[in-house]
Amino acid sequence: MPQLSETDQEIFPVSAGIDDDGEITIGGCAVSELADEFGTPLYIYDEDTIRHMCRLFTRGFKDAYERSHIEYSSKAFANPALAKIIADEGLHMDVVTGGELVFAKAANFPAERLNFHGNNKDREELAEAIDYGTGRITLDSFHEIGLLNEVAGEKGVRQKVLLRVSPSVDPHTHLLTTTGVLDSKFGFSIETGAAADAVEQAMAAPNLEVMGLHFHLGSPIFELEPYSQAIDYVLKFAAEMREAHALPLTEFNPGGGFAVGYVGEELPPPISAYAEEISVAVRSGCDRYGLEEPLLTVEPGRSIVARAGVAVYQVGGIKRIPNVRVYVSVDGGMGDNIRPALYSSEYTVRRPQQPYASPTEKVTVVGKYCESGDYIAKDVELPVLKSGDLLCTPTSGAYSVPMASNYNMTTRPAIVMVKDSTARLIRRRETYEDLLATSLV
Repeated sequence: MPQLSETDQEIFPVSAGIDDDGEITIGGCAVSELADEFGTPLYIYDEDTIRHMCRLFTRGFKDAYERSHIEYSSKAFANPALAKIIADEGLHMDVVTGGELVFAKAANFPAERLNFHGNNKDREELAEAIDYGTGRITLDSFHEIGLLNEVAGEKGVRQKVLLRVSPSVDPHTHLLTTTGVLDSKFGFSIETGAAADAVEQAMAAPNLEVMGLHFHLGSPIFELEPYSQAIDYVLKFAAEMREAHALPLTEFNPGGGFAVGYVGEELPPPISAYAEEISVAVRSGCDRYGLEEPLLTVEPGRSIVARAGVAVYQVGGIKRIPNVRVYVSVDGGMGDNIRPALYSSEYTVRRPQQPYASPTEKVTVVGKYCESGDYIAKDVELPVLKSGDLLCTPTSGAYSVPMASNYNMTTRPAIVMVKDSTARLIRRRETYEDLLATSLV
């Protein structure tokens, strides 16, 4: 029986395979049959892969550090159907806006397992979070410290919080996804003294209960050393703040940013390696600075859902420029996945039917949007294509859907969840009526 190549097995969903007709299947469903039923562009999410990744993280960190829990970062992909799976797997979850909180509430996600992040939460969002009983709110600015203390006081609650600090450590990833350096909009800088001032102010706020510290270096991070470097620096700061302001370090959250493999030639370290690096650094730092070992939280987002998602497109026009380039246009592009245009992100592209057929040619897969920078993948080898063929991109489950837009007034694609040869629609395709629904004449 035919099967995916060794490299494709690392980036397609765990349930993916090739059937007797030579077609890629996901969750037991043939890609072409899903495209026929739900149309294209289409995003397919594999439930088995989501659960597999949740369990890998839970087991990997529990084995390395017993007092740990996993907190899914929902900005990677927020959907009530996904939130129910995350809850069922025992994970916590973070949200960064009132909109993401609405998705969590729609799934009846346990409020005590929620953490409200974000660098500019407004009064209404903070009130909504408190009303829902959100377990933790991570504070990112002096404005938020004062505002949350005020809102919590009005509601007669003492809200548990974490303080987000910036350790000024470069994780060597893309400039636009680097968040832990000094020149960043996120967090209180330890280097400048802002973090110490934030600790003093938050500890004095009568309606806030400071549980510990959080930081996040950025994503995707392929290296391990930045984690241990930053953890030591932040734990040293925590010890100083314990002496100066009685800061408790009941909880410690070094963020996420764990990398995934988008192309077979560049795969990240295993989750167990991240877990070991982080756990050893926390234990060593606590021992070095005389701290009790805290509850450890990590925040995978991309690495939970990226591999679970596959985008499917249909080929339209093909433009061959002799001795220059072959452009293959598809019915999606930067409207449903802006990451290549924004971050120069690379993707693997496969034809679902007979994916490894020859002869092949080098092509650039582009979208239908009115931008020269609208592309899916540049200079990739594919079987010779014709209009009407399908193409799919694995590892499309993170950030593609959340960052989608209606640019050029296109409708956003449908999303299906597959498992055991069954597909269920978890978000319908937008209609033109949806586009007009908020417009006034």
